[in-house]
Amino acid sequence: MSNRPIADYALISDRHGAALVGRNGSIDWLCLPRFDAPAQLSGLLGADCGHFRVAPSSLETVEIERRYVPESLVLETLFHCSEGRVMLRDALATGEGDQANHLGRGAPHRVLRELHCLDGQVPIEIDYAPRPEYGLIRPLLEPVEGGIATRGGASILRLSSDVPLAVEDCSARARFRLNQGERIGLALQHASTATGLPERILPDAIHAGLTKTIEDWRAWSRAHQAYEGPWTELVRHSGRVLHGLIYEPTGAIIAAPTTSLATCIGGSRNWDYRYSWVRDASLTLDALWVAACPTEAHRFFDFLGATALIQVREHGNLQVLFGIEGEHDLNERELPHLPGWRNSAPVRVGNAAWSQRQLDVYGEVMTAAYRVREQLQALGNTGRRFLVEIADAAAARWQEKDHGIWEMRTPPRHYLHSKLMCWAALDRAIAMADDLGAEHRIDAWRTACAQIRSAILERGWSAHAGAYTQTFGANHLDAAVLMMPIVGFLPADDPGVLATLDAIEDQLTDANGLVYRYQVADGLDGGEGPFLVCTFWLAQARAMAGQVEQARVIFERAAGCVNDVGLLSEQVAPNGTELLGNFPQAFSHIGLVNAAHAIQQAERRRE
Repeated sequence: MSNRPIADYALISDRHGAALVGRNGSIDWLCLPRFDAPAQLSGLLGADCGHFRVAPSSLETVEIERRYVPESLVLETLFHCSEGRVMLRDALATGEGDQANHLGRGAPHRVLRELHCLDGQVPIEIDYAPRPEYGLIRPLLEPVEGGIATRGGASILRLSSDVPLAVEDCSARARFRLNQGERIGLALQHASTATGLPERILPDAIHAGLTKTIEDWRAWSRAHQAYEGPWTELVRHSGRVLHGLIYEPTGAIIAAPTTSLATCIGGSRNWDYRYSWVRDASLTLDALWVAACPTEAHRFFDFLGATALIQVREHGNLQVLFGIEGEHDLNERELPHLPGWRNSAPVRVGNAAWSQRQLDVYGEVMTAAYRVREQLQALGNTGRRFLVEIADAAAARWQEKDHGIWEMRTPPRHYLHSKLMCWAALDRAIAMADDLGAEHRIDAWRTACAQIRSAILERGWSAHAGAYTQTFGANHLDAAVLMMPIVGFLPADDPGVLATLDAIEDQLTDANGLVYRYQVADGLDGGEGPFLVCTFWLAQARAMAGQVEQARVIFERAAGCVNDVGLLSEQVAPNGTELLGNFPQAFSHIGLVNAAHAIQQAERRRE
């Protein structure tokens, strides 16, 4: 099985696909040419399911340091060995043309790796074991000029290397010594069987490609990252991570580049997150605006409009998530040949939540539209009608039960958060009525908006809990209720909101003060750890209430969970010892950015 800690990994991305590189120099997850493509390397989910390791031969006496090259997602791993020091650089190559504004456009789907001996004479090992289609295929490896060709399934991989590799049992290996000042370069290229074997990449081109990729990331960062405030570098780094999780051809942002990393070790809470969630839309736009690129916020909204328009028109429903090119059918299946990370099976591809009914998505889309309302005219009449129909659907359906933001696999219920987001949909629609050409709908929207408000205030409050709760008429707390002040339903300093914040902090946190989503049966086996985005929501709400010192403390708890290269997963183990869940998690980095910005704004108001 694979049991390396999730925090041992670092992300590299070309904004089309992604790879995870371990502290030991092994790429154990690789999906090219798309984030959701069948993985060529799946060692993260099974011991013999694919890896590509470049590192000193023996790591027992090695001290390892890692960082991203400043203002980039190019990874540097420094190995301190008894024989000397070597630096490994890893990247997915960017494209040609204006990369400062279109980073990743025309990306060649190429992993670049360079090992440089800084001093001494260090024994090195290269171990290349591709296993296409999530480890299902043991491919044919054959020597070609300057490297190895890998054939099997629908993909061809070409490994270019200036070091000879010996092929044995579907793997290729090399062992040699690297002397002070020497470099070796490796390039792993992806192509389809229809296009044939890619051309060899020469060693000088590998070094030049790494240099260019660093320059391209830095050009983008300097052109688009302007945040100044608390935790500046952490916020900007999160912005780069979010940019790395955007599928460049469409602007869709994935929840994470992995599938089935467990949130409950040994349990079955293992999901495929390589898709784009409507649920995250408005918070994603806020974070992109602060820490990354407003242009990408507009592109993500365009993607939502293009994918969801027909569905709302025909069915009145709005799907919860979509494929990165707008695919609607994301049927879920299991891969029984993969044991899973820490033996946490099943491994799943696809996500059954696409077919759930979640009413909160109306509010997510309308709040996102309000965030980029200056571009509404560019939508045209059809796009504006789409938004009007979403508001009408929220008004007509808010009283229905649904599965809620957390996609529980239990019978539908009256979730407060779902009602709240229907209210938000109508509130934003009323504010945009002139832009939407929907002045005649305002009275009906106001009536529904008032009805939802009354229902939440009357049925969402529990005197027993002393707080607003997960569902109408119940006493269970839910971190999603923290969105009440964030979307503007009530002021953050409203007594009921403050009581809810206190209740959540007192009763819905672990020993380290990190916030759980909920603590109620959700139809799945096993428990789960605190959710990092929920902890950031609590910090954001405290900041909005003017409780800046408390907000800072809560923020530091969650931000302190980053690994050594500044990445966050979805959850933390209940004992606080390790990261859990798909990685890196966009929602966690979105929460970090928005909470830091809220604290910045609160400090400015106080000054």
